Amino acid sequence: MAPSSWQSVLTLNEKREPIAGSTDKLNVAIRRGADLRIYTEFRHNEHLVPGAENDELVEEVSEFRVTYLIDNRWSAGIMTLRQPIEPPYGFGPRPSMSFFMYNQNGQQAIARPYLDKEPVTGKPGPSPLEVPANMPKYHALDNWDAGTRGPSHNFIYDFGEYRFCVRDDWRELLHHDENGKVLSGSLDEFADSFRTGCELKVGITNLCEDLSRDDSSLPHEVFIQLGPGYYHTQTRIFSAGSHPLVRVLPNIPLQYASRNWDCGWLMPRTDGFLARQLLDPLTQEFVKSESKHAMRWFVR
Repeated sequence: MAPSSWQSVLTLNEKREPIAGSTDKLNVAIRRGADLRIYTEFRHNEHLVPGAENDELVEEVSEFRVTYLIDNRWSAGIMTLRQPIEPPYGFGPRPSMSFFMYNQNGQQAIARPYLDKEPVTGKPGPSPLEVPANMPKYHALDNWDAGTRGPSHNFIYDFGEYRFCVRDDWRELLHHDENGKVLSGSLDEFADSFRTGCELKVGITNLCEDLSRDDSSLPHEVFIQLGPGYYHTQTRIFSAGSHPLVRVLPNIPLQYASRNWDCGWLMPRTDGFLARQLLDPLTQEFVKSESKHAMRWFVR
């Protein structure tokens, strides 16, 4: 594949049936650390302004900065930097993060931690199903934590097309277990690439297993890009600050529920150590914690 190129590896129709590519191709790319963007299309008056006269076709491509590979067979992505907007007019009525999630079968979800100071009017847990008016292509599946600081729900919108596009040009240079034992690759080669200014990415094994209440979490790997990196040349430890990410209890399909997700930042280290600063979406309090994981390190 040519450097910096994007390739469509899976296309679904409005019924979410595969019409090109395959989920196997998508999973292989995500397993290699590939970046993910998804193309969709819809009518303006069926999605953006329901019931309006404007019926023009709108094309959307969104980036999914954190990707999941669950049980080595199921891919999902989450938007982590999105504020709610009402294109082409401006922003939505309340500032929040819009953590949209898409699964490989087209099932979608959103978690929306609010950033304003509006009072809390609800309690955590299942909430009444909300079905938007004049949106026959929108199918609500559930509703969680309505009226709190961090509501979420799962749904399906019948987009005209879903096109999963990947940029599959990351190189895996180091793989170690949760104690830092090298399983493949080389810390020296990774450090050499780091010094040249390469972009960095990490895949963390079973990052979200502590979100399970009964220790039955599915095996999974979460991929996130890294920002500033630090190589300690005498102790030979590399660490980095992650981009913001969303953690969700792994399931097939991946979906939000009450108290099964959080968000924040990580500091992974090549000895398997992971420092975490995570936001509880219901209390909006940050909690620091530590864990140990097998990790794979990529450069571009």
